[in-house]
This record gives sequence, C-alpha cells and structure tokens, in this order.
Amino acid sequence: MTLIKSISGIRGTIGGEIGENLTPIDIVECVAGYGTWIKQQKPETLKVIVGRDGRISGAMVSELAINTLISLGIDVVDLGLSTTPTVEVAVTKHNAAGGIIFTASHNPKQWNALKFLNHKGEFISSQDGHDILSLISKREILFSEVEELGLRTSDKDAIEYHMEAILKLPIINVDLIKGKKFHCIIDAINSTGAISIPILLEKLGCTYEIINEEVTGEFAHNPEPLASNLIQLTDKVKNSKADIGIAVDPDVDRLALVSENGEYFGEEYTLVACADFVLSHTPGSTVSNLSSTKALKDVSMRYSCEHQPSMVGEVNVVTLMKESNAVIGGEGNGGVIYPPLHYGRDALVGIAFILNLMAEKDMSLSEIRKSYPDYTIIKNKIPLKSEEAISELFNKLKRAFANENLNTIDGLKIDFSNGWVHMRKSNTEPIIRVYAEAKNTEEAQKLIDKIMKVVNE
Repeated sequence: MTLIKSISGIRGTIGGEIGENLTPIDIVECVAGYGTWIKQQKPETLKVIVGRDGRISGAMVSELAINTLISLGIDVVDLGLSTTPTVEVAVTKHNAAGGIIFTASHNPKQWNALKFLNHKGEFISSQDGHDILSLISKREILFSEVEELGLRTSDKDAIEYHMEAILKLPIINVDLIKGKKFHCIIDAINSTGAISIPILLEKLGCTYEIINEEVTGEFAHNPEPLASNLIQLTDKVKNSKADIGIAVDPDVDRLALVSENGEYFGEEYTLVACADFVLSHTPGSTVSNLSSTKALKDVSMRYSCEHQPSMVGEVNVVTLMKESNAVIGGEGNGGVIYPPLHYGRDALVGIAFILNLMAEKDMSLSEIRKSYPDYTIIKNKIPLKSEEAISELFNKLKRAFANENLNTIDGLKIDFSNGWVHMRKSNTEPIIRVYAEAKNTEEAQKLIDKIMKVVNE
C-alpha cells in the first residue's frame, strides 16, 4: 500500500495505516492545507470547484474533502461525476479560487488522488505545492467558527458548458463533421468518459456505441489507454466497421485512438494528429515534453513552425507553452493542450480535432497515420543506488557522448543521428527512467544498449 504527497497533490491506495496510505485522516489533512493556502492566495474569492471520476472510492473521498473545505469557510461548487478538463474549465467559469479533482488517472481501482488547481484552472506550480506541503507539516491551519462555514452548491451543467465551449472554438467546423456521420466506438473504462464523450459526439452528428459503459469504477481492464489494454476496443472497431475507436483514461484527459482497420493509432500520435489539424489553420510554435515522439517536431517543420521541448510534467509543458506562445502542446501519453480553450490536457477537444481532421482531409484514420513519420518508443530503467549516483552517471554519459547533441534541462537527453535516448529520475520510484525512440524497435533497442554499455562499464 502506498501514499505519495508531492508538489502536485496527494495520491495513494485506499485503506490501511494513517500516513502510509490514502486514509480519511490524510485526505482531510491535505485538503485542509490546500484550503488554507487558498485563503492566503485568494481571500476575496473563497470558492473551490470539485469533481471526481468514476472510482469506487470517489464519493467517499469527495465528501471528506468537501466538508473539510466547508469547515475552513470556503464555498464549494460540486460537479459530482465529471472529468479533469471539465473541472479545469469550471474554475474559470465560476471565477473560483481553485479546484480539486478526485482521480488517480490511469492507476488501478485501489488508488485515488487529490489534484490541486489554482484560480486559472491550471495545476499548481512546484512552489505552490511546496507551500501547501509546508502548511500541512507545520499544521498551520485555522478552521472557521460556525457562523463562517462555507456553503455547498452544485453545477450539473458543467460538462454541457465544456462541450459548448469546444464547439464554439472558431477552428472547429461543426457542419463539416456532421456531414460525415462518423460512427465511433467508445471505451469508457467504467468511468466518466461514458457521460461526457456521448454529449460531444451527439453535438457533432456522430453515431456511437460504448463498451465498458457503466460508471462503477470496476475497471474492465487496466485503465491506462495502451495498445495491450485495448484489445476489446480494437476488435469491436474492426468487427463493427466503425470509422474510429476512442479510448480515454478514467478522468478523460488522455486520448488514444484505434483506426477503422482495428489498428492502434498510438497515443504518441494523438498530439501529432491534433497538431497537424491546428497548424493547418493557425501556424505557430508547438511544445511537447522531452520524452515525446519526434514526429511532432517533424509535423511542425512541415508548416515551417518551431517545436520546443519541455521538462516532463504537464505544468512544465504549460509554462513553456506560455513562454513560447505555442498554438498547441501536450504530452506523448495522449494529452492535448489547446490554449484558446484552457491550459490543461483535454481528451474531449482532442476528439473534436481528430474528427475535424478526418473530415477536412477526407481520409480514414489509418491513412492519416500513414502520412506521419513512423517512430517507435521503448522504455527501460536503471536501478538508482543513491542521489549522488545520478550526477556521476550523467557526467559519465556526457563524456562518452560529448560529440552528440545533449539536452540537460530534465535529466539527460542524447540526440543521435538515428534517434534519441532520454534519461531522468523517476518521481515515484528509486530508478532512472530510460526512453529511446528510433525508426523501429530494433534501432531503439540498439540505442538503449549503447547507453547501457557505458552505464555498466
């Protein structure tokens, strides 16, 4: 069992010992720290938006957090079952001081988490996270007297508002998509994709079927939208002659696709295809993290646009997107960030972009995939003996590959003529993560072997 308190929030497995797992005591303590931080940041706007995915523990965790906020004198707008991007959009809709999303993303059903947002509906910065952790550890928390308790209201129209905001984007051609009458298969993984994606597809004139539709939190398969977990979806798409298969994670901020022939499109290529669509209308800079596919850079160059690599982590991608005025960005895990809507990963706007791209190009999804450079990413890891060992190892690698293009903004990335290798310390395990990309699996493995040969010398 596990509990992880980090600068972005708290996550862990339900049940067990206090301080070792995500127990009611730990939930209340961390929400109290966040609420106290909110009162310091926005004393004039004591309102927080909350929403949860379909996890078994979601209602319990949500109620504990809501009542903790109320006890601090903070008003709460409860979205109930919702999506991460919907909560983010709702923060600005309600002019709130912040938001909390109750979701453990792609983690199994035993997990849950509290993800904290600022008044912009964006994930808090590392400094904000440190400040909140300090408040928690020092117990510098003052609860409100009975006359000053917060109020609880609900917003049942938040998902509808979010979908309308997507459809109002000037870049989206609703009539063109409607004219195609796309048939879609949705794998909702027993969570809130089942109550959000259909609303969007209906507004876009699409027909659809849903598998794993019941919102129970009893995930039908591993909830991470990887090819190995989507066999049911790929079979359904192929057998039903659908135009597209749509898979999301439980909180609907990651999007993976299946082509009409039943082939996995690749979550690394979700952002690539969305960027292709956006850049064709509004050329500009793009951003993805250092561990994402080079295909985004290649597509950006087709439009004579610059691509910028960021540190891993959504907040780092967003920071660089703002600095470079990027028109689109995200992460290779199927996370699409479109600034005119909001600065957060959003599978729902990604779906709209993909359908619009298919309609404009008048091409099948498999044909679109073939139009992009084909790369393969493989992953490895190196056990970490100590913090000191990291710098020693990276210095050793920098000396060995001094003639290659080196990037040190987040661990060490080495660009070779035939691919790249990115190494960085894991935030959750005592390991160094090693990612390599090349034209095929064999070439990518050769790059990792080249790195490991130096590591083991």
